Amino acid sequence: MNDWLRHVDSATVLWGQMIIYTIYCLVIICVIAWIASRLTKDASVHQGSPKVFYTWIAFLVVIGVSLHVITYNTIPWVRDDLAGTPVDAAHTFKISIANQRWDIPGGQLQVPCNELVEFSVQSLTAPDNPDQPALTYGFGIFRPDHTMVAQMQVVPGHENNLLWTFNSPGSYSIRSTEYSGPAGYDILAKDAIVVSGCK
Repeated sequence: MNDWLRHVDSATVLWGQMIIYTIYCLVIICVIAWIASRLTKDASVHQGSPKVFYTWIAFLVVIGVSLHVITYNTIPWVRDDLAGTPVDAAHTFKISIANQRWDIPGGQLQVPCNELVEFSVQSLTAPDNPDQPALTYGFGIFRPDHTMVAQMQVVPGHENNLLWTFNSPGSYSIRSTEYSGPAGYDILAKDAIVVSGCK
């Protein structure tokens, strides 16, 4: 089971959650519609027992909490990023950003598949413009279809580390996901990450 969870992609998790929560919301809407129809009927008509209402509410609470408990361990980033124990990454990639431009070592990162890697990102003051302070950016990894794999905020003067395990080969782009002024509307490093070696 744990081996299967290790190879779950975030897109799969989000797709499954979308289906589950859509069904859950439809059930809630049906309950509300049923309650509304009972409330608008003539008072002389038997309205039913309040036990039915409270049973439905209890059922929805149990299902809602269960969905969160069940999906908690299927979200790929929980194990690596929120475990609370020191984790040794197979590789650490140091990236910096200054003056709305990414500085990717070598122009492209070669990332192994199915291995935990760490992205250490720094926001720096632009060397050609020392009067402009370092800005807050977002570090987002995106698939070719523009769906996001993972992201974090990049705060100046702090360690900004993202742990991730890629399980799908291909090229990924890095984009800023945080507003950093008018010049930062499209901070993109296209195909900056190449993942290979997937079985």
